[in-house]
Order: sequence, then C-alpha cells, then structure tokens
Amino acid sequence: MKIFWKVFAVSFVFFAIITLLGSYSYMKTKGREEDLDFTIIGGEAEDENIREEEAENDYEEYENNNEEAKEPESFSSLEEAFYNSKRINVMVLGMEDVRTDTIIFASFDPDSKEVNLFSVPRDTYIHRKGYDLAEQRKINAIYESHGIEGVKKAVSYLFQGAPIHFYVKIDYEGVKKIVDSIGGVEVVVPFNMKYDDPTADPPLHINLKAGRQLLDGDKALQFIRYRKGNSKKQGYIDGDLGRIKAQQEFIKAFIDKALSYRLPTVIKNGYPYVETDISLFEALYYGSKALGIKMDHIRLDILPGRAEFRRYGGRLLSYYIANLKETKKVLENIYNVKPPEN
Repeated sequence: MKIFWKVFAVSFVFFAIITLLGSYSYMKTKGREEDLDFTIIGGEAEDENIREEEAENDYEEYENNNEEAKEPESFSSLEEAFYNSKRINVMVLGMEDVRTDTIIFASFDPDSKEVNLFSVPRDTYIHRKGYDLAEQRKINAIYESHGIEGVKKAVSYLFQGAPIHFYVKIDYEGVKKIVDSIGGVEVVVPFNMKYDDPTADPPLHINLKAGRQLLDGDKALQFIRYRKGNSKKQGYIDGDLGRIKAQQEFIKAFIDKALSYRLPTVIKNGYPYVETDISLFEALYYGSKALGIKMDHIRLDILPGRAEFRRYGGRLLSYYIANLKETKKVLENIYNVKPPEN
C-alpha cells in the first residue's frame, strides 16, 4: 500500500497543479458537443476504478528507484514530434457559465520531467465560419456552441495542431479543499482587491489587502478570480494579462509548497472535486513518471501574441491576437525539434 499511495499522491498533485489556474470557475451548464463543421481562423493566421493491489504491483519498482530525468527525445519536425513524442498534453478549463474564462495548455514530458504551462487569454481571436458577431470571435465563446471538443480543436489549432490528450477541471469547493489541505499558500497581493457581484453564481465577494500573506482556500479563490474592481480605476493595468500573471505567481507558490507536502489529506479532500477524462490508471502511470519532479522542471508562459482592438458588426472589442509563428518556435523548442542540416 505504501507504493500505491506514494504514486497516487504524485499523480494527484501533478494534475491538481495543472488544474489550479483553471479551477476558480466551475462548469455549471454543459455545452452542446455537436458535430464540428467550421474553419478556425485565428490571430496572424488570418494573414497567412483500478484496484489498489494492482496499482501497487504495477508501480512497486518505484519504491527504491527514484527515476532520474532522461534526455529529451529529438525530432526533425513538429509533425513528427506530435506523432511520436511521449509528451502528454492536457487542456485545463475554468468556466464562467457557458464561456471558458480560463484555458491552460499543459504539456508534460515523462522522460525529462519537464512541465510547460501556457495560459490562453480568454479574449484570444478565433473566427469560426458562420459565427461572425464580434463577441463570437473570441475563444471563450466556442464552448457554448461546440462544447469540450470545439475548445480542444481551437486550442490544438493555436498550438500548431498539437494533440490534446486529456482535459481537466475542478470546482470551487475543490480549490478550497486542496489549498486548505496544504495549510494555505503564501503570495504577495499586489494591491487592495475589492469587488462585489451579488448576481454571480455563486455570488462573488472579494476583499483582500495588499501585501505578503498566507491565503486559505477561500481567500485563494478570491485572489485567483479577481480581475477588476467595481470602479474602472481599480484592477490590473494590463487587464486580463495582469490577472494571468498573478495566477501564475500563485501557482508557483502552490507548486513549491505542494511538492514537499505530505499528501494523503490532499488526496482525500480534493480528489472528489476533480473532473477529468484521465482515468485513474493513466493518472497513476503519469504520476509515477512525475516522481522526482522539481520546481525548476516547471515553466509557466502565456500564448505568444499581443492585445489590440478590432471592430466587427459595428462593435469595437479588445482581442488577444495569437502570434502563431512565435508559438511554432516555442513548441519546436519544448519538443526538441532539430531540422536536418542541408
């Protein structure tokens, strides 16, 4: 049983880590997963239950073998890498009613133990054929019409066709339970955060003072959800990108603490709130591969791009324009693509 719980603990924490940024808003209404018959045009592309005994036997080799990180695989093209790489890509969603308020593309290399997390701004520009209104040209609008599969297709497109193997999400209560289970997370709140929205579901009340402090589950949820104050003069100067950066600081602090924490309580209190298509067997397997992972194995980034205003149908809205060329370079780097020399 000792091996099962050790591997299960690492599995749970690994997937909890990649979930936390998308965890503050839970799916309350399922989208319609209809047939996908649309062309995605986005950004610069416009111009161009396993039994415990079995688990213990399967992973017994890890008791006395803290597997060292291996050199990453090398490929001649992204297409070859996507087809042959052992990397596992996970899409993490945080919902605001029927819109995706947070999207994370998480990629894990079981050999090198490298974890890359990319936040995809909710205002990322993507045009679907037949969806021409200004507000329909944002990635956060896709779920309502096309469900999980539609968002997966959009995220895959933005990341050069990278396969999305799994998705993960967690509800409000799960965030609180996980954070409380490790005794809270210490962060620097950059400024006083005050916001009230009694019409939200559930009602949203944020009241945090500036400064370094230990956030319990409830306050951590406030910190993750904060975007702006009730006054236009309050909030992050760079809007949603500022919120994403703050979330990433939170997750760094969470990872740093969670990787060194005794985890059975975390598993017991948090696992029931995780919703995913990753089977327990798969979670155990990849969790075993994550044994020995360290903070310097984890990198957090934002999808390359820029913010700008565009007008469609008489409406002027702010969009995040993905830089697909730069994204390709980033992916070639993390997939260790080395084109053959001529």
